[in-house]
Amino acid sequence: MSGSTASATRAGSHVPLAQRLRPKALIDVIGQDHLLGDGLPLRLAFESGQPHSCILWGPPGVGKTTIASLMAQAFDAQFITISAVLGGVKEIREAVERAQQALNDLVPRATLVFVDEVHRFNKSQQDAFLPHVESGLFTFIGATTENPSFEVNSALLSRAAVYVLRGLSDDALHVLLARACLEPDMPQFDADAADRLVRYADGDARRLLNTLEIICVSALQQKVRTVSDDWLLRSLGETLRRSDKGGDVFYDTISALHKSVRGSDPDAALYWLVRLLDGGADPRYVARRLIRMANEDIGLADPRALRTALDASEVYERLGSPEGELALAQCAIYLAMAPKSNAAYLAYKSAVSLVKRDGSRPVPNHLRNAPTALMKEMAHGMGYRYAHDEPGAFAAGETYLPEGLTSERFYEPVDRGLEIKIGARLAELRALNAGATPPNKVAR
Repeated sequence: MSGSTASATRAGSHVPLAQRLRPKALIDVIGQDHLLGDGLPLRLAFESGQPHSCILWGPPGVGKTTIASLMAQAFDAQFITISAVLGGVKEIREAVERAQQALNDLVPRATLVFVDEVHRFNKSQQDAFLPHVESGLFTFIGATTENPSFEVNSALLSRAAVYVLRGLSDDALHVLLARACLEPDMPQFDADAADRLVRYADGDARRLLNTLEIICVSALQQKVRTVSDDWLLRSLGETLRRSDKGGDVFYDTISALHKSVRGSDPDAALYWLVRLLDGGADPRYVARRLIRMANEDIGLADPRALRTALDASEVYERLGSPEGELALAQCAIYLAMAPKSNAAYLAYKSAVSLVKRDGSRPVPNHLRNAPTALMKEMAHGMGYRYAHDEPGAFAAGETYLPEGLTSERFYEPVDRGLEIKIGARLAELRALNAGATPPNKVAR
């Protein structure tokens, strides 16, 4: 590196890598091809020449601020940023004054007001934007990581288009990593180290770039020019191991949570749940796994378990972090303490296996639909016994499986929880079937 370059690098070293690599033009944006590709919604908005208010909804580090800034640039508009975490009515009032001043300048200029984490503003603060959006004083762009249907006032939401941004793909993050490695003093990375960094970033470009800055400092101190996976783990081992999304540690932790729930240990279940969340796992993914546990390991022994898991997932969607994580913890404890049964899970797998190897047997005539005269002439529905007209609303001796499979049994309840009652009822019905004289059926 030349002396002048090195001096420039040192002089500008206070500028974060994420800021230095922030795209200067729309073509430089990595990811969001579903919005920014040719002929797609956000690209058309840029090309229209007419700005419009919108909400950018997506996880952290996917380019919400960058897109808003580029939109102001594309329309040659004054760009005013308000953080809903740090700002309030005072900042909103100042933005209004600056927008009015820009319109009254000798060369009038439009204004774009960008509100980061808009969901943090309360209803009255959000309402403060309405008259100015309606009057056209400025274009409003809100950025949020939370579902705007729940977090943004309906009046403001109705005046803004909603664009859903996605976490960056692994391929996109690899492109960003390669771009970052062109920066002065930045080391190179072997394939395994690059893959680990991308997994750790988990779709978050800012997280990737911030981690790279830490690595760069360590690599310079140790005179490492090519970072290997082993060196990376030694340098940032605790951080990377805890959040090794997609790697062995991550899936081993998920496995430990699942087995703790299945083993009815609420303390262990809670511990592994917290380990996942503390390590940066997406709580929505954890919620999906809890729903699976409720289905696979509890089933009909306690049908409330599934509803509890679904409720926990919905609560997290509404409250976000950290409040919503308590619902996931409560769910994990409930599932661990619920009676266990995999009878429905095994029954389903058994039925799937039979259907795959057995093929498609015809539906028995008495079970077929008969909406037309021709179908009735073909004996469709003939001999069907309407259960509600039978004693106990049960047609003893009736068969509902295809011919040749009437003796098949898939579901066998366990003697735990609600399945104790379900098992007793099933045994009673099977006894009634066994003692019944099969009714005459039309040939099928």
